[in-house]
Amino acid sequence: MRVKTSVTLPEDLLRDIDRHDPNRSAFLEKASRAYLVRLERAKRDAADLAILDREAERLNAEAADVLDYQDLP
Repeated sequence: MRVKTSVTLPEDLLRDIDRHDPNRSAFLEKASRAYLVRLERAKRDAADLAILDREAERLNAEAADVLDYQDLP
């Protein structure tokens, strides 16, 4: 379902949007969805980084153990 809304944007931004797509609604929908995907990805990446930071000492020790086991020159 579509809902009509009103937003206020700078004229220069509207000119740039119009150059790319004369259908402003479609353009803003695509741009909004893409931005939301980026926000979710950044949130997920931050959570992953927190896990890696929390487990870094154990993971580094495990990696060192594997390298020692391989006995590479």
